[in-house]
Amino acid sequence: MSLIPAFEIGLWNAWLLMIWLVLLPIITNLLIKDKNTSKKLRTSVPVKFEKTLNIMSMSVVIFGFIYSIFLPIKYGTIWFFIGGIFFLIGFILYSSAIVSLRNVSANKPFDKGSYRFSRHPLYVSMIFIFLSVIIICFSWVFLVLLAILLVHLVIVVPAEEKFCLEKYGEEYSEYMRKTTRWIGIPKKINRS
Repeated sequence: MSLIPAFEIGLWNAWLLMIWLVLLPIITNLLIKDKNTSKKLRTSVPVKFEKTLNIMSMSVVIFGFIYSIFLPIKYGTIWFFIGGIFFLIGFILYSSAIVSLRNVSANKPFDKGSYRFSRHPLYVSMIFIFLSVIIICFSWVFLVLLAILLVHLVIVVPAEEKFCLEKYGEEYSEYMRKTTRWIGIPKKINRS
């Protein structure tokens, strides 16, 4: 990582990695059968400074995408392959979360597909994609963007989960007991 960020326009730059985060809302709306579920994804979660936080996170993703157009990928290095693994993990997690959402009911918490391994697979996939750009392009700018995004998630995720607990009650509480917040093997339930 150099102090002066790389900045050269190119067809094979980091935008190839970031395009998926920009297409997320479009793909989600096209693939979800039940329009109530699509509406549920856009439901506002009551958080202090909600508008500021939403503007902050959208700005991070949009700025990251625009900057990625000018951010060259360091091909042929070991970091390219390591970052590629992070990208594949993020992309697969993102894709499986979208497929999971396609068939879910708006009246129940999301708990199928990749939602069995993480309560927030879309956020986790976004983190993996940002990490892949950091590693592949040696970008301190993306490191700063990821830090901002993580601050946003630390504030928003507990509020989202509180909202879901109030809305779905014991069903969501059981889901929280079985499933880790970020990623991992589902927790085993003690049946006493």
